[in-house]
Amino acid sequence: MMRHRINADVAADVSDLPATRESADSRGTEEKWKRHINEKLLTVLDLSLLSGLGEEEARRQIREVSREVIEAEAIPLSVTARQRIVRQIEDEILGLGPLEPILADPTVSDILVNGAHSIYVERYGKLEQTDARFHDDAHLMNIIDRIVSRVGRRIDESSPMVDARLNDGSRVNVIIPPLAIDGPTLSIRRFPAERLDADKLVELGAMSATIRKLFDGVVRGRLNVVISGGTGSGKTTLLNVMSGFIPSDERIVTIEDSAELQLQQPHVVRVETRPANIEGRGEITQRDLVRNALRMRPDRIVVGEVRGSEALDMLQAMNTGHDGSMTTIHANTPRDALTRIESMVAMAGVNIPPRALRAQIASAVDFVIQLERQQDGGRRVVSVQEITGMEGEMITMSEIFSFRRRGLDEEGRVKGEFIASGVVPQCHERLVQHGIDMGLDMYEPEEGFGHGMGFN
Repeated sequence: MMRHRINADVAADVSDLPATRESADSRGTEEKWKRHINEKLLTVLDLSLLSGLGEEEARRQIREVSREVIEAEAIPLSVTARQRIVRQIEDEILGLGPLEPILADPTVSDILVNGAHSIYVERYGKLEQTDARFHDDAHLMNIIDRIVSRVGRRIDESSPMVDARLNDGSRVNVIIPPLAIDGPTLSIRRFPAERLDADKLVELGAMSATIRKLFDGVVRGRLNVVISGGTGSGKTTLLNVMSGFIPSDERIVTIEDSAELQLQQPHVVRVETRPANIEGRGEITQRDLVRNALRMRPDRIVVGEVRGSEALDMLQAMNTGHDGSMTTIHANTPRDALTRIESMVAMAGVNIPPRALRAQIASAVDFVIQLERQQDGGRRVVSVQEITGMEGEMITMSEIFSFRRRGLDEEGRVKGEFIASGVVPQCHERLVQHGIDMGLDMYEPEEGFGHGMGFN
């Protein structure tokens, strides 16, 4: 029925097309032809009918009608150009327009749209500008609206910033005028098409096999872990990898601003925050979700990123029986990560003496893992530190493993190796009591595997 209706509409509409034909040169470029066909197609197609079809069937319908319109227009373009135009029209109606070819490129890890006419991508840790363009800001805003509406969010002058995600889990951030002076700005942080696991990170040189063994024991031994690092250092990727060590018979609750963790265990409950509506009501914060998670009988709580007052509730959860919890935090060093947790607890408005707060942090957090995005674009584990307790007013930490950098090779890649400090972590005996005996040899101060690009 859909097919008959479209064909009837095409026949009626084509009969009204102008008799005069213009050459490709006089009409401008191939892009102008595409826009002309797209506009004509929208007068023919009933998009509400397409919404009830699967993506493959909807694309097939669009291809058929586009070809009929092209034939009726007698467009003087090659077969290759026509096929390219039809594909681009499919992407405009059902996908993300000029971003679709970029999203299909597995080497692209970040897509950065700085207004309608400036699109950059990151490949192998390096930024480069592309030839892709949007027609104008209105075209870009149409694609942005399509992205955010799919996850039940909105973007307008009253709410000019939003976090969202794509169907494949890629993280999306949008900021629009009046905050973005030069036009709508869209950032897409992609995850690798091939899911990375711990063995792959070892192969890529992001960590050593010994560090991998420690992470396995730490997670199975239900120690609390904070993963620290700067923007784009790979914190979420490592959190995903370490979550793979969680036994499959445990109930896991994940809490995120925008759901992007990809845990593979069968018993996972995923929740995400909700922004306020247009009246300023209905906001659900991460702190609300952490509090609620405590009533959901979780074996473990995994918070995608601690960034505010929810740090207090996270510490309390770690200290009240929810061992094995994990989270990430933005910080440049493990010591800075602890300082940031102190600052974020202060956001909760609870007056806790500094020493008491630090004692609570020292009791709650067992390990801080520091990641770094280095000069060659690779992400690596650069420090693994155990929190050992308090000494006066100071939280004491002991570095178990670190990455020793030794400069750059001929191809500009960072040279170095992972080394053990020789310190046996205090948790070793606890892990042995849990049946996880990794042996003491792994803590010997011997150099480990360290070459490779790290993960991108």
